[in-house]
Amino acid sequence: MSDPLRFFVPAESLKSEQIVISGETYHHLRNVLRIKTGATILLLDGFGQCCEVQLEQLQPEHATTRVIRRWQETNLTLPITLLQAMPKGDKFELVLQKGTELGVSCFQPLETAHAIPNLTAARRHKREQRWQRIVSEAARQSRRSFLPEVKPIQKLATVLDEPSDDLKLVLWEAGSVPLEATLPEHAPAGVRLLIGPEGGFSVTEISAITAAGFQAVHLGPRILRTETAGLAVTPVLQYLYGDWQYPPVSSNSDQHEENL
Repeated sequence: MSDPLRFFVPAESLKSEQIVISGETYHHLRNVLRIKTGATILLLDGFGQCCEVQLEQLQPEHATTRVIRRWQETNLTLPITLLQAMPKGDKFELVLQKGTELGVSCFQPLETAHAIPNLTAARRHKREQRWQRIVSEAARQSRRSFLPEVKPIQKLATVLDEPSDDLKLVLWEAGSVPLEATLPEHAPAGVRLLIGPEGGFSVTEISAITAAGFQAVHLGPRILRTETAGLAVTPVLQYLYGDWQYPPVSSNSDQHEENL
C-alpha cells in the first residue's frame, strides 16, 4: 500500500474531532491534485502530531474529513540551527529547500558587514512568507513530520548574544581546524552552524564570533560557496548524531510512533 499524500495544516485544526481543510491546502487538493471524496490523506501540524483522515465532503471553500487514526512521532533529528549570512539573489531559497531535506531544524538568516539585504519592510515580510512556503513544501516532499523554523533576518551581533548550550561551529578557512577535530564523542544537545557571506566575515566579526564561543572549522582543501557550505556539514552531523542512522519510516508503520 502506498503512503497517503501529506499536508501541513495549522496545529489547532488537528484538535477537532472532525477536521476541516481550507485555504491553500484545500486549493491544492481540489484544483491541482483533483482528489475525490473517499481519498485518504495525512495531515501534520509540524510538531510531530499526525492525523490520517478520509475526505468525506468537498465544498466550494473547504473539505470535511473523518479521522482514521492519530499519533505523535518522535523527533530523532539532531537540532541544527543554520545561521546563514544572506547570499545574493535567490540562493537562500536553495539553502532553505535543501537544508530542510537534509535535516536543518531552524534557519536564521543574518545581516553581516558583507551581506546587507536591501529590502523594505513590506518586501522583507513577503519574502519571509515565501521562505516558509518553501520549507513547508520541502518538508512535505521529504516526509519530515517536524517543520523547520524560519526566523526573521537578524544582525550577526544580535544572534551572537543569544545564550545557548549548543555546539557552536563557524566555517572559516583561516585559523581553523578540521571539522572532525571539534566533534564530540556523544551527541550534543544541538548545533549552531554559522556560515559567512560571499565576501567572508570581517576581522571585527571573526573576533566577536570566536569570543562568543564558536569554534572555527574547515572542510578540507576546497573552498565552498556560501550556499553550499551548510548543506555539506548538515548530513555529516545527522549521520553521526541524528536520524540518518534510522531507516525510512512508512506512514503505515508504527515505528517511532506513539498512538494518541
